[in-house]
Amino acid sequence: MLVKPESRSTALRWAIPGAVGLSLLGAGLPAAGAEGPGPGLSRFHGQRITWSACRGMEMPKDLQCGKVTVPLDYGKPGGKTLDLALARHRATGDRKGSVLLNFGGPGGSGVNELAAGGRDFMHLTNGYDVVTFDPRGVGRSSPVSCGPGSVEIVRATDGDEGMKNPRGALERLREAAAQCTEHSGPVLRHIGTVDAARDLDVMRAALGDDKLNYLGFSYGTRLGAVYAAQFPRRVGRMVLDGVDTLTEPLSEQGLAGARGQQTALDNFLAWCADDIACPFGQDTREARRQVVRLVTSLDEEPVPSTFGASFSGQDLVGALGQALYSRELWPMLERAVAQLVEDGDSRGLESFVSGGVGFPVRQGANGGLTDAEDVPLDNLPAALMAINCADDPDRPGADRVTRSLGRLRERYEEASPVFGRYRLTQVLMCYGRPKGTDYIRDEVKGVGSAKMLLVGTRGDPATPYRWTEETAARLGPAAVVLDNKGEGHTGYASSRCVHRKVDDFLLYGSLPPDGSSCGPQERGGGRLSGTDG
Repeated sequence: MLVKPESRSTALRWAIPGAVGLSLLGAGLPAAGAEGPGPGLSRFHGQRITWSACRGMEMPKDLQCGKVTVPLDYGKPGGKTLDLALARHRATGDRKGSVLLNFGGPGGSGVNELAAGGRDFMHLTNGYDVVTFDPRGVGRSSPVSCGPGSVEIVRATDGDEGMKNPRGALERLREAAAQCTEHSGPVLRHIGTVDAARDLDVMRAALGDDKLNYLGFSYGTRLGAVYAAQFPRRVGRMVLDGVDTLTEPLSEQGLAGARGQQTALDNFLAWCADDIACPFGQDTREARRQVVRLVTSLDEEPVPSTFGASFSGQDLVGALGQALYSRELWPMLERAVAQLVEDGDSRGLESFVSGGVGFPVRQGANGGLTDAEDVPLDNLPAALMAINCADDPDRPGADRVTRSLGRLRERYEEASPVFGRYRLTQVLMCYGRPKGTDYIRDEVKGVGSAKMLLVGTRGDPATPYRWTEETAARLGPAAVVLDNKGEGHTGYASSRCVHRKVDDFLLYGSLPPDGSSCGPQERGGGRLSGTDG
């Protein structure tokens, strides 16, 4: 199960994947190849984790939870600290160490994801403790929030306001950024992937492993690549599935996302048209036009929703984008759209984007873990935006943004008449926030680590296959590419072939040849399909 960034669509429509930091990475940033724990970090690397049964009604009985302590600021390791929440399934076979998982986002709780989808990783317990974590600023690990600023972000980017009055929208975003700072606490100044990668190394040491064995999905591939650049000689068996870009600016990431989602929608409509029950009929070209008309109609006259607000065309776009992440969701999406078209009932589509806006919460004392019930509802999108902004150095001024919006809108709507407008707001998200690091764009290359496996999926709506090729070329000879010719976001949970090749590498060190492939998924949207190619 992989993290998807959209939550309640009307309230949190601004949470867009592969996009938008506040962390100005200063003293203590390791140069590529630095391998020691660093001055003042020995006490963190020498800690040991105390595990106990996870608490909570939805937690599996065999899932154990713990925590690890990391510096708030790696430039001042003797200062304040943070606790990061961990969870694991213990090894059942001949244990050879741990494998750390990151499910993507950024902003998703790894602990919750492993609790909900741990069955997909049980085969790895034949050799490893399967461990995951809530990254800094996420879930129980000092969660960030924008408080009332969440509403201001929605207002600034909702509908056409940003296009009609871009300066007004930018001023709202600047004010919202100040609210995010107020309601997030000190972690917001030290959030971002470079800090998270250093946290990974603390976890590796605390788990007692000499090298990091790692499986990262989507955003988790960016985290893995940054770790490999910082600690190349500590890379063990690393798999990056659904490979993120290391170089593209946010405006180009959003454009790639719009194209990818449009391709996924076209593939869904072709699949749907083969079914007599398809609400868009049996003509694929006409079905595409019907989707555009439905979005326009709902924007003009929204229908009531079960959350007390209205369900608009852009809410529909958010639900479609969420459902298209996985082919196995297509039958459910077909039924949900039919429910809307035939009965004006949006409940089925709302199920793809459940969530809400949260306001101030009680942080854990002195950087300790936050109680699960106190994690703000807007934590995922707030963390997504903060982390992506921390990783991006571009901060165009108001004049440049205003001049470029019209041209960008044309490019986005050409890329996707359905998702273009929805994704265009991505270019505004970091306005009013400090400039992010240029480390990832400039320094994560030629890593010189052990061989790592990069999985790219041809029909991925969020991370286009060309990003796999580009990132592999950037990382250098260490990168080995597996070409998954299926559809959906990432390959491990949907392709039996990918699943087997990844497990064989992690468990036995058996690496497929560079450029080898897995065949397309079988028709019907089932899980774990596909053959070797």
